[in-house]
Amino acid sequence: MPLADSDGTSIYYERHGSGPAILFVHGSGGHHAAWWQQVAALRDEFTVVTVDLRGFGKSDSSMPEFDGQDFPGDVVAVLDAEDLTDAMLVGQSIGSVAALRAGLLRPERVGSVVLGHSLGGISHPELKELAAADRAEAVKLPVIDRLLTKRFQQERADLTFLFQQMGTFNVAKMADLRNLDTNGPSLEDIEASGVKVAFLAGEKDAVLSLKTVTRAHELTPGSHLEIVPDAPHSMYWETPAQYNAAVARLRRTLTAQKEAA
Repeated sequence: MPLADSDGTSIYYERHGSGPAILFVHGSGGHHAAWWQQVAALRDEFTVVTVDLRGFGKSDSSMPEFDGQDFPGDVVAVLDAEDLTDAMLVGQSIGSVAALRAGLLRPERVGSVVLGHSLGGISHPELKELAAADRAEAVKLPVIDRLLTKRFQQERADLTFLFQQMGTFNVAKMADLRNLDTNGPSLEDIEASGVKVAFLAGEKDAVLSLKTVTRAHELTPGSHLEIVPDAPHSMYWETPAQYNAAVARLRRTLTAQKEAA
């Protein structure tokens, strides 16, 4: 069982396939197995790495409390353990915050970070205001309706049930991740790091609006924007084919850019 040491904490991860590296960082209800539809689709072309942050899945969950500020270090531990270079980190929701911070901590190992359904905790007054307005609308909905569309819930009751069960394997909860946003990186910090940033958004995301994500893209120098039609906040689960295609496209594009530089 592969384990990385993150300052004395055991972090579980898996590595599949070969080729340019993609490391997925789960959100508050996920863990390494949540990426089953991504691993199967991408491992023939890419090295696909999945990880359990502390308190999630098979990683150490024995601590009395969890500090979201430790999560980027968990990602870094896996990068170092596998000696990855030019990796593309792909975050899901609040996992994107950990991914971006890990990328800025190890720019020699990370070529790009994809912020899935997230602003990555970027510290910018306009973006914070826009995201807060989006959250105020999102909390009016039941949690499941924020993450999956009503149609999917009705047509795929089986996968909706499995989606909800995923979180039951975790000890850490959403509240343990919230302080990840504290003292986030500035746009200047990102630009200075040399790490490329891409925003990956679903057209029907009920948590973060396209208006907000588009504005973040406009403000972030050299960033990319991928919008998946008809996709919700958890599109990696509900619309995996479109999500996987977008991730693969970004990996190829960002790799090509670096090779041409």
